[in-house]
Amino acid sequence: MTLETMAPNPVWDDTAHESTVSVLAEHDEVTYTIWGGDWCKDCRSQLPDFAAALAAAGVDDDRISNVAVDREKNGPGVDEYEIEYIPTIVVERDGEEIARFVESEPVPAATYLAEQLS
Repeated sequence: MTLETMAPNPVWDDTAHESTVSVLAEHDEVTYTIWGGDWCKDCRSQLPDFAAALAAAGVDDDRISNVAVDREKNGPGVDEYEIEYIPTIVVERDGEEIARFVESEPVPAATYLAEQLS
């Protein structure tokens, strides 16, 4: 099942986030796994902008995995990746986690992960 909340926000302005988009574009060797739920207000507010940033950076769909969880936060990989809050975004390189965004970070997901990847 795909997350509807990962549909890119059509009004997100990539020119206002050039440095974030640039960093995400430079890291073409990483994958993104996103745990979320279309029922979750934090996911609905954060993931469309993150999806727009990935699209603006030219991140191929095969490098993005969406994992829908239920209201009890059950779903594939939840235990393995110790997912407690959603949205959670794990960035991996060669199967190793190199960055993680969790729901309560003080900045948007794309900005936070770009800072972690820099």
